[in-house]
Amino acid sequence: MSASDTEKFHRAKITKRIDIAPELWMIRIQPDHEFKFAPGQYATLGLEGLGKLRERPYSIVSAPHENELEFFFELVPPGDLTPLLYKLQPGDEVLMRKVPKGRFMLDTKSGRTNHLLVCTVTGVAPFVSYVRALYRDWKEGRFAGEHKLFLLNGASRSCEFGYLEELQKFAQDAPWFKYVPTVSRPWDDEKWTCETGRVDDILRKYADMWGIGPNAVAYLCGHPAMVENSKGILKRIGFTKEGLKEEIYWVPSKERHATTPA
Repeated sequence: MSASDTEKFHRAKITKRIDIAPELWMIRIQPDHEFKFAPGQYATLGLEGLGKLRERPYSIVSAPHENELEFFFELVPPGDLTPLLYKLQPGDEVLMRKVPKGRFMLDTKSGRTNHLLVCTVTGVAPFVSYVRALYRDWKEGRFAGEHKLFLLNGASRSCEFGYLEELQKFAQDAPWFKYVPTVSRPWDDEKWTCETGRVDDILRKYADMWGIGPNAVAYLCGHPAMVENSKGILKRIGFTKEGLKEEIYWVPSKERHATTPA
């Protein structure tokens, strides 16, 4: 790495790893310098190998008040970076650009107070950051609950929910937060007793149940097909471009989006 590149990166040590499913895992890292970000932003992680610096942006799971940064990964076998990240264990180091990026933050300025959050698998990452940050502010009296969050979290099987118990506990405790996980392959998940179906299939059902319409802001994060289908559903019930925010984690072509989990 050149001297100019060194100035752009922190070195960060992996302090914890949890394997959630065969190709899904979480890590926590400790940067060697302070890293300030807003919930919903992403950090660009990198590794050096074979004479080449490989880097990709990843949504941050942790909230800004936490001492470490947390990430939720899905292994993409042909990807440029996740196969290398998958091999890392606590004590190993990654590179991290010093400046966070992204505008997928909670909209608290438009006057809309209902926030519909829709995601698949690792797309839950920025939403966990939202909820952790708001929950702390609520507990410490800086947030009165005037903003309501409604989260639909989709996966093929329940083992892919990296934050199921944590989000369920938040939903039980916080009157401003609703959480519905749903699995699309219940026949492979005999113990699952909660909602079933693709997350975009149940979107209209819960939007109606919660009374969410164009007065809300919708945030779509994860699989590109889910994002496109959900946008169509929401537009049909009156959502406009100003009320829709999206974070696509890859595109179905060789060209990849900025937040590709590769």
